[in-house]
Amino acid sequence: MDNWNEIRTASYVARLGTITAASNALGVHRATVTRHIDLLEERLGAKLFHRHGRGFTSTDLGKQLLSVADATNEQFSQLLRKAHGQDDALEGDLIVTSIVDLAHYVLPMVKAFNTIHPKVNVRFLGTDTLVKLEYGEAHIAIRSGAKPQELDNVVQPFITSNMALCASDSYVEQYGLPKNEHDYHLHRFVGAETVSPRAPHLKWINENIPKDAIKFKSNQNTILVQAVLAGIGIGILPAETLDNNGRALNVVDVNFSWGSQSWIVTHVDLHRSHKVQAFLNVIKDLQK
Repeated sequence: MDNWNEIRTASYVARLGTITAASNALGVHRATVTRHIDLLEERLGAKLFHRHGRGFTSTDLGKQLLSVADATNEQFSQLLRKAHGQDDALEGDLIVTSIVDLAHYVLPMVKAFNTIHPKVNVRFLGTDTLVKLEYGEAHIAIRSGAKPQELDNVVQPFITSNMALCASDSYVEQYGLPKNEHDYHLHRFVGAETVSPRAPHLKWINENIPKDAIKFKSNQNTILVQAVLAGIGIGILPAETLDNNGRALNVVDVNFSWGSQSWIVTHVDLHRSHKVQAFLNVIKDLQK
C-alpha cells in the first residue's frame, strides 16, 4: 500500500485530535504529521479534517479512513499472530453493535463470553445506525428487520420478538379501547418518526392508523414502548412486555406477522477469527 504511512498518521490524528498528540504517539516530528496529512488529502482530492483552534475534527471521509486503518491493523495483527503461531490467543477488543432494544438479549451473552475469555475487552455500541462492518467499525452486528443482503456479510438468525397492540391501564381509564379497526380514528396512537420504518409492526401503524390519530412519534423504539406504558397512546409492544409489566393491556391478540426477526451479521474477512467464533459459540450455547 503506497500510502500506508500517511494513512496510519492520519488515523492517529483522527483518534487523538491534534498534531502534537499524534506526533508524540508516533514518535515523529509535528512537520512529518502535517506533511503526511497534506499528501494524503492531495492524493484523495478531499479533506479528511476540519481545522480549528482546538485541533482537528474528522470529516465523514476522515472517519471512514480511521475505520479502514483500524480494520487493516486488526487483519495485520491476525496475520502476525498466525506467523508466530499465536492465532489461538483471545485478547484485545471485540466490538459488538446492536439497536438498544436488543441490549437485554445481548448483554447476558457478553457476560458469559467475558467469563470464558477474560482477556478480551468487549465494546458494545448501541445505535440505530448501520455500522459498516467492511470498514472494521464492529466485529459483530445484531440487526433487526429484513434479512441483510450485503454479499460480503455472513448472516445468521438471532431471535424473533413477537408483538402485540397494547394500551396501558391509564389510557384505558381515560379513553377506553377500540372495538375494532373502525374505531381507530377515535383513539390516540404512538408511531415511528420515520416515514418508512424497517420494523414490520411500525410499518403496520403507518399503513393502518389514520395519520391524525398518531399523536406521538419518536425515532427510538424504546421511547415508543415507554410512551405506551405512560398512557400517551396505543402502540405495539414486544409480547414479553405484557408478561413483565402489569401496566400493559392487550388490545388485540399477538399478531405473529408482526414478529420482528433479528440477525447476527459478521463480515466475511473476520467471520473465522477466533474472537468472533468464540462469541458466536457463546450465542449458540445460550440459545439451546
